Amino acid sequence: QVQVVQSGGGLVQPGGSLTLSCAASGTVIRLAMGWYRLAPGDQRELVATLDSWDNANYADSVKGRFTVSRVNAKNSVYLQMNTLKPEDTAVYYCNAKNEYLGSEYWGQGTQVTVSS
Repeated sequence: QVQVVQSGGGLVQPGGSLTLSCAASGTVIRLAMGWYRLAPGDQRELVATLDSWDNANYADSVKGRFTVSRVNAKNSVYLQMNTLKPEDTAVYYCNAKNEYLGSEYWGQGTQVTVSS
């Protein structure tokens, strides 16, 4: 059973930075990894993803500010978030996906609040 554990997040002022971390365990298969977020009253949206070949995809709203990267070629990723804006406030979820089987797994979620 794949387990996804994420860490990081918290409160930051506008213009600040935060880093989220995520690790998926329980498989030797290289997973696609990514981040999604859910703000109150909104639908869950893609933030940034890496496929199993490490091709990155970003939401237009975070391009140039957020960077997703894989750690040591494993099923672990960082999300470096710079120049944060109040509209980035949301619960961020890590997602791990087996692209061959279509199965996917979610982290527990972490709150990111951007406020002065």
